[in-house]
Amino acid sequence: MKSKQLQPWQVILSGMCGLVLTIGLARFAYSPLLPSLQAQTGLNDANAGVLAAINYAGYMTGAVAVAWIDDVRWRHWLYSVGLWMALLTTALMAVAPSFGIWAVSRYVGGLCGAAGMLMGSGLVLGWLMRNGQRPELGLHFVGIGLGIVVTALGAWGLTMFWPSWDTQWIAFACIGLIFLWPAWSWRPPVPESVNASSLEASASPKIPARWLWTMLASYFAAGWGFVISATFTVAIVEREPLLAGQGHLAWAMVGLAAMPAVFLWDRVARLVGDKQALLIAFGLQTLSVLMPAASGSMLAAIAGAIGYGATFIGIVSLTLAMVGRLSPNNPGKAMARFTLGYGAAQMIAPVVAGYMAQSSGSFHGALWVTAAVMALGMTVLATLPKIEQAN
Repeated sequence: MKSKQLQPWQVILSGMCGLVLTIGLARFAYSPLLPSLQAQTGLNDANAGVLAAINYAGYMTGAVAVAWIDDVRWRHWLYSVGLWMALLTTALMAVAPSFGIWAVSRYVGGLCGAAGMLMGSGLVLGWLMRNGQRPELGLHFVGIGLGIVVTALGAWGLTMFWPSWDTQWIAFACIGLIFLWPAWSWRPPVPESVNASSLEASASPKIPARWLWTMLASYFAAGWGFVISATFTVAIVEREPLLAGQGHLAWAMVGLAAMPAVFLWDRVARLVGDKQALLIAFGLQTLSVLMPAASGSMLAAIAGAIGYGATFIGIVSLTLAMVGRLSPNNPGKAMARFTLGYGAAQMIAPVVAGYMAQSSGSFHGALWVTAAVMALGMTVLATLPKIEQAN
C-alpha cells in the first residue's frame, strides 16, 4: 500500500512544505511586503486592514467547507489543489495595483491557508495515528515558522535587488516552486476506507458543551492575538522613527522563534498537561503584545516578535492536536469546526486595528486592545473543565 512506502520524515516534511506554501506564501507574505505595497501604491492603513480581513474571510470560508467534508478523497484533492493555488494567488497580487484584484488574491489565499492548515494537518495527523506514530503536530508545524522566515528573508532580499512591489510578489511565487515538489510528492495518501458508522462516531465526538464553548471562546481570543501581529508586525516596527528598515528583521525573529518552539510546547504539554501549557502560552503572548505597545525601542520590538513567534505556534499546535485526537478518522473536520471562532477573530481584528491606526497614526492602541482580549481569553481558558480525551 502506498502509505506503507512513505516514511514518517517524508510525510512530515511534505506537510511542512505544504504549510510554507499555503500559510507562508499565500497568507503571511502579505505582512513583510505590506510596507512596499503601501509606499508604492498608496494603500492606506484602513484598506490594508480590510485586505487582511478578506484573507481571513477566505480562511474562514475554507474552514466551514472543511467542517462539512467527510469524504477523505475530497479532502485530499482539495488540499492538493490548494498547493498549486497558493503559488497562483501569490502571483495574482502582481497583476495590477487594483484593490479588487488584491481582494480576490487575498480571499483565495485564505482558502489555500485553510486547505494547508486544516486539511493538510488533518491528513498528516491521521497518517501518523494510522501508522503507529506519536499523534503530535509540533514537528509538522515547523512549516509555519519556516514559512515566516522564508517570507522575511525573501522580502528583505527583494527590497534590495527588486524594489518594485509587483516584482516582489512574482519572485515569491517562484520561490514557492522550491517547496512544491516535496509537498506534492510526499503528500499523505488517501487512507483505506473505514466503516461508515465508525467514521460518523469519530468525526462527531461527544464533547461536553461547557468544554467546547470554553475552548471556542479562548481560541477566539487567540485568533485575535495571532492576526494583529501576523498582519502588522512589520508595519508596526517600520512606523517607529528609530526602527525604520528593521521590520523584516522583526518578522524573521517571529519565524525563527516559532520553529524550535513547537518542540518545546509538545514537551511542556507532556509535563504539565495541555491546559496548563496553553495557559502559559497565553500569558507569554499577552506580554509579547504589550512590549512594542509600551516601548518603541528595538529591544522591545525584537522581544515582542520572539515572544509572539514562540507562543502563537504553541497555542495553535496544542489546540488543534487536542481537537484532532478526538476524531482520529477525520481530524481535519474536527479542527475545521473548531477553527471557526479563530477565523471570526481574524476577520474582525485587522479591520479594527487598521481603522484605529488610520485615525491615530499609530498601532499602539490596537496592541493594547489585543493584549486585553488575550488576557480575557486566558481567564476563560482557566475555567476549562477536564475531560479524559483532551488530556
